[in-house]
Amino acid sequence: MSLTATVYIEHDMIALVPTLRTLPAVHIEVISRGTTNPGDTFFPFLIEYPDRSELEGALEEDPTVEEYNLIDWTEETGIYYIEHAPEVKLISTVVTDVNGFLVHTETQEQGWLVRLLLPSRAALNTIWEYAREEDIDMDVMEIYGNQDAGGESSYGLTEEQKTTLRVAFGEGYFDEPRSASLEDIAVEMDLSSTATSGRLRRGMRNLVATTIAADMKRE
Repeated sequence: MSLTATVYIEHDMIALVPTLRTLPAVHIEVISRGTTNPGDTFFPFLIEYPDRSELEGALEEDPTVEEYNLIDWTEETGIYYIEHAPEVKLISTVVTDVNGFLVHTETQEQGWLVRLLLPSRAALNTIWEYAREEDIDMDVMEIYGNQDAGGESSYGLTEEQKTTLRVAFGEGYFDEPRSASLEDIAVEMDLSSTATSGRLRRGMRNLVATTIAADMKRE
């Protein structure tokens, strides 16, 4: 039976981790592509950070970055193609080797939160062994079978995203008309409007990815 697993990985030489440590407020996501070549070293990333020059300064100094090219910049969000340095540690190759998929990948704290779609628990064990051999810290945050998840599922949401969505729902942010504004939710969460908006947007996207979009993939 196939399964979905959410894992957290961390290592000094995992892609862009040095940038995360330089800029704690940065948020990075891997942009999914229709096809993946296991030998690729160039990947598209969506990066949220208010200061473009400061961000690119960190990318220049990041030993995991061989080269980067800006594709688009809008307000505080940029799309970059980034080529990994040869020394970068990746789990994408072993995930492909076990016939798995990286459904969603985003930064959290000083590492990456990765949601995987895998054919079996044996595939997850193979990834775990690979991480151990490469000295990559890997924690399995969630695992459930796709045919019968059973119990309460997080639907790929981080705890921060779940909390923000619950507060927004309870305050009437999703009502029509709205009973609360984004600023109201931000005050309730003691966050900036930008951070609150990001959590809501990413949380709703993850809900769609693991419910509606997941059903479409199985059809």
